[in-house]
Amino acid sequence: MSNLRTPLSKAKGLGSAKTGTDHFIVQRITALALMPLVVWLCMSLAFLPDANYISVHLWLNSPFNAVLMIVTLIAGFYHGALGMQVIFEDYISSHSARIIAIIITNLLLFFFAVLGVFSVLKIAISG
Repeated sequence: MSNLRTPLSKAKGLGSAKTGTDHFIVQRITALALMPLVVWLCMSLAFLPDANYISVHLWLNSPFNAVLMIVTLIAGFYHGALGMQVIFEDYISSHSARIIAIIITNLLLFFFAVLGVFSVLKIAISG
């Protein structure tokens, strides 16, 4: 009766990884930042007189709207990268496949974020 523990209930002795808290906090901060930004984006687009190319182009030509759009893009893609990393870490058991999935996802999201920021800057600067 002295040994009631099964082999599955023993701690592996690896200790705490001492990581993850920063990831958790940054993901919550990006989520909090995206709340008002997405509300602003939806309300701004909803109050446009027309949803055609010219009116959206003129709307995005404003420095205020361009800066907020860039912040929304950066926060959104960064939040997405953090969330996908958590999903991959939770559901992909192979270490090498997990790392490859995280790297590919981060590269793709970085590419699309840069593409979005470049597009907004091109519209805002070219007039």
